[in-house]
Amino acid sequence: MHALKLLSFFVPAVLASSELAQRSTTVCNNSPDLCSKSWGDITHLGAHDSPFLRDSSTSYSVAGNQYYNTTVQLSAGVRLVTGQIHQNDNEWHLCHTSCSLLDAGTLEAWLSEIKTWLDNNPNDVVTVLLVNNGASASDLNTIFEAAKLTSYAYKPSSTSATTSWPTLQELISDNTRLMTFVASLSSNTGATYLMDEFTYIWENPYEVTTASNFSCKPDRPSSVQGDTASALSSNRLPFMNHFLDQDIGLGIVEPNSDAANTTNGQSGTGNLLTAANECKDAYGRQPAFILVDFFDKGPAIDTVDKLNNVTNASGRTPVPGTNTEASSSSTTTSSGTYVGLIDLAKEAKSGANPSTGNWIWAGGNWESILGGGIDL
Repeated sequence: MHALKLLSFFVPAVLASSELAQRSTTVCNNSPDLCSKSWGDITHLGAHDSPFLRDSSTSYSVAGNQYYNTTVQLSAGVRLVTGQIHQNDNEWHLCHTSCSLLDAGTLEAWLSEIKTWLDNNPNDVVTVLLVNNGASASDLNTIFEAAKLTSYAYKPSSTSATTSWPTLQELISDNTRLMTFVASLSSNTGATYLMDEFTYIWENPYEVTTASNFSCKPDRPSSVQGDTASALSSNRLPFMNHFLDQDIGLGIVEPNSDAANTTNGQSGTGNLLTAANECKDAYGRQPAFILVDFFDKGPAIDTVDKLNNVTNASGRTPVPGTNTEASSSSTTTSSGTYVGLIDLAKEAKSGANPSTGNWIWAGGNWESILGGGIDL
């Protein structure tokens, strides 16, 4: 009887000790050199619009920003994933600009995917940024709870920007390995782990369509716009957007996949390494986040490793190389929107004069997406 009591006491203790040991290894976010670093002092590679894919599952949608899904991104070294949330049929979905353009499914399903990855990678810290279109803290908390993610969520010790963030090892040891930001959130009452992005972070400009036009100047929030000194003195973390769009006419822009190797690379006009070093010089510190399209191109992780002085990365899984987007001739997006409209816009931009009938035939119902057009 006494032996059974002792066994029942020691077994849970041993299991708990073993679990802690697994989270107290010498590698954090793929490198032993990062364990002692503050989460806020290193650079995190971000996948812009992480769930919006340009692959066979979306018929190679031109609205897609990534070739591979969030699990592949995280396994390859991405540590920031972002997504836009919109309400669709009384559920919160991940939609690119409009659910009519590209709907990547429910927020809960995506968060569950991230939860599974965290379960399987106990020595990694992941940051999630949600671009919010009307969800309350209560709405989001319900979904995070349903995805069973709240147990991983870090709760900030300060309700304002701070220079004191935990080290990666501290976050791993405490098993609070999910940093969650929302742009924007008026109140996080009852869910303090949902951090309002612009309380803690400032960003440089985005929607860049010319490779020579990337800028390190603050753009958001408006209180620090154009004022680097003010942005830095606010203690917010610098967030570097570095993705190139292309304007195809009619005010329509799409991710510029043709330039991705240069945009995410280390040479050529608008390359990531030069831009990151310029911003590092301007800020007196490296950017905390670098957000890119088509993260595997470049590859972008090489520049982030240079900024973090990582030369001994381990545990990353190479992308599978199964995406055939470059040879695809698909003409529809995942929502069935006819890409002929985009082709027609390119013709018009090059000097052609398509007939009204052609515009009507190719356009379909773009009213909900572009705020105008012909409702057929």
